[in-house]
Amino acid sequence: MKERLKSIFLYALVSVCFPFCASAQIGEHRDEFAVGFSAGYVMSNIGFTPTVPQNMHGGLTGGVTFRYTTEKYFSSICSIVGEINYAQLGWKENIRDSKDNPVINATTGLAEEYQRNINYVQIPLLARLGWGRERRGAQFFIQAGPQVGFYLSESTKSNFDFAQRNMTDRSSQIIAQDTMAVQKKFDYGIVAGIGLEYSIPKVGHFMLEGRYYYGLGNIYGNSKSDYFGKSNFGNVVIKLSYLFDLATTKNDKIK
Repeated sequence: MKERLKSIFLYALVSVCFPFCASAQIGEHRDEFAVGFSAGYVMSNIGFTPTVPQNMHGGLTGGVTFRYTTEKYFSSICSIVGEINYAQLGWKENIRDSKDNPVINATTGLAEEYQRNINYVQIPLLARLGWGRERRGAQFFIQAGPQVGFYLSESTKSNFDFAQRNMTDRSSQIIAQDTMAVQKKFDYGIVAGIGLEYSIPKVGHFMLEGRYYYGLGNIYGNSKSDYFGKSNFGNVVIKLSYLFDLATTKNDKIK
């Protein structure tokens, strides 16, 4: 299974890069380069097997963006997008009883809460297709490609002592993850997004995007001797971006 996931990841990487190389000079040539920055909100969880009940973990994300536009093929504006982002990921447990009520800790008298915060540097490489205006006005776009992530740090937030947690009332007895540090520091997967861009001449490009990331790697070991068979990330991101042009194609017909 591990080798199969790696094959899927490598195939996605080739799928992003090859079409742009193969289709060079087929459409209307572009040679445009823009850079900028983005910021947004990321909602994440971990796909544990066995299952751990969760709510979405909220965090911030932001970084730098690079975009190279290669051509306009019929009505599609073709670009390659690279990013380097900082992201606050993790998971937030939904600690409930069999009737979906909060589990009360006998020592503190509070509903038990647990959250793991994990910080990453994420680097996506995306193939982008846009439809609409290039220089002035609105453009709709989609983009997809592989993404890698590098672990930075982690922290735990809880309101109870692990030795005195209420195990009697919990609907889920899966608690191993609460005291396990991240074992695999490299993450990889597939990301896809849709969005709107509005361009203003001599000012720049403003974008609103929603994207989803599915992790193909795991944060814990997944061999037969390990506790979890799967522990991969799933992220939903809403972000705003601003890009300004460093190089543009000299063509009076581009609008």
